[in-house]
Amino acid sequence: MQEQESPPAQDGGPRRLRWLPRRKAAKVAPPVTPEEEVEPPPDPEPTDSASAPSRSRRRREQRKRAAVKRATVEPSGNGASTEAPKVKPATKRAFGEAPPIESPPETPIKETPPPILEAPKPAATRRSSPRPRRAPTTKDAAKEKPPAVRPPFAHQTEADFARVLDFYGIEWQYEPRFFPLRWDEGRVAEGFTPDFYMPDFDLFVELTILRSGLRAEKDRKIRLLKEQHPEINIKLFHKAALLRFLTKYGYGPLAPDDMPEVSRVLITAKKLEERVAELGAQISRDFKDRDLVLIGVLRGAVCFLSDLIRQISIPLNVDFLAVSGYGDGSGGVKILKDIDENIKGRHVLLIEDIVDSGLTLDRIREYLETKKPASLQVCALLDKKPRRLTLVDLAYVGFEAPDEFLVGYGLDFRQRYRNLPFIAALKHELLP
Repeated sequence: MQEQESPPAQDGGPRRLRWLPRRKAAKVAPPVTPEEEVEPPPDPEPTDSASAPSRSRRRREQRKRAAVKRATVEPSGNGASTEAPKVKPATKRAFGEAPPIESPPETPIKETPPPILEAPKPAATRRSSPRPRRAPTTKDAAKEKPPAVRPPFAHQTEADFARVLDFYGIEWQYEPRFFPLRWDEGRVAEGFTPDFYMPDFDLFVELTILRSGLRAEKDRKIRLLKEQHPEINIKLFHKAALLRFLTKYGYGPLAPDDMPEVSRVLITAKKLEERVAELGAQISRDFKDRDLVLIGVLRGAVCFLSDLIRQISIPLNVDFLAVSGYGDGSGGVKILKDIDENIKGRHVLLIEDIVDSGLTLDRIREYLETKKPASLQVCALLDKKPRRLTLVDLAYVGFEAPDEFLVGYGLDFRQRYRNLPFIAALKHELLP
């Protein structure tokens, strides 16, 4: 321990000594009397025992300076600024004197201005030299549009049935609805889910493979379903019954397996019937009170012409013209059969099955114009514009045809498939 003199007593008595801890031992400055003012001595040099308080004091002063900086308020949105509060500088105190208790500086409350509603920014204009885009990949295409996934069929018969419907372009739904048939204590004890539903016919279809036990069970469920839901139209089909059903509605007696060269049906028999009826009504209005002659170009226009004349409600005459192209691409046409009717001064409507390049039709028109008809117009069932090479004027058109090799309804492939009641596309691998 180290001795330290105590300050003199008030009555002038002798001084007393007291013991102070070593960690607080330091030289005490002489007392300052009011009569004389003595400049305070400089801070003692930090020793090993006093270095810790000195470092803590410096840290407190650094924290105060940091608080002053944080208290400074930046200019607000309306342009007004708030000055930082003034902090009283720290004063030196004598050794042993307790530090004064200072209240923390008051931080001014920053007033938040009300939000300003701004108009939406205009869309960014495109740069004059945009960055080249990355070419789309197969992975990107899969993200944009996932491929169609066929439902998992319970039996191969269902997959074959769906393939037939897809071939004929008939819309279908697989197991779309569950019908409860019997309840037990408020719970469904037995139900029935038909295999397919065809919206075009409003028909539920249940398939069978002609096993007596399975057929009897399905017949029982269908009977219960009709008793509870008489408004439901449902049929039990096997493959032969399906083909008879499609034949009844004009889809043809042949199954897809019987037409291995045909890819898919593009125009169904129902659509052909509706469109031909519309064309017949329009021709009847346009040629009312006129001497009308219909000339069909053999042999592709036979089916179209025979159905069209039954939809025309005015008197008319029918004739045929057979031609053969040279096939060298020059558009040359050879007349194989001339017309028998005298068309001079009469109104002629030329009936074509399909207009492709237009070269053959252009030569036929030139030939018929030499017979001096009163008017000559063209009615084509199919117009294949992607293959057009010359300008032709078509007064009546049934359908816009895609750039495919078409068969059916009079159109053939090697003299086959003219008898199909629909128009279908040929498989690409068969084309030359």
